[in-house]
Amino acid sequence: MLTFRAVKHPKAIGWEDKLKSVFDRIDDRLEERYEGRYPLHPNRPPRGTTANREMDGLFNVGAAFTAGYGSELGRGYVVEIRMATPARIPPAVREKIEEEVAGMLDEELAREFPGQALKVSRDGPVYKIHGNLSLGEK
Repeated sequence: MLTFRAVKHPKAIGWEDKLKSVFDRIDDRLEERYEGRYPLHPNRPPRGTTANREMDGLFNVGAAFTAGYGSELGRGYVVEIRMATPARIPPAVREKIEEEVAGMLDEELAREFPGQALKVSRDGPVYKIHGNLSLGEK
């Protein structure tokens, strides 16, 4: 059976690695801030017990690229915030967490990608990273 894998430019891989480090730092801050407030899902390992922050603890924060069809903001990265808990998260708390993540993202993106004019804005029901997503020259 023949399978196809997406081929990425090395600069794109580097860009997304830097973005992953931004989300790892945000994940750490959220884990510290919300530690003990919600029970961890029984199938989820405790914070810091895996090699990847996406796989343990209460939060999994990341983004997925979108071409932006039908969006006023165009292409960018849709921010994804998942909480691994069986507890019901009140909508007001969920919204507060999303706003906190958007604020932290603004700070972290400016630090990690200086001069790149990236923005974090509400795009319908989600937050999106948009702006200068270029990989630079050459």
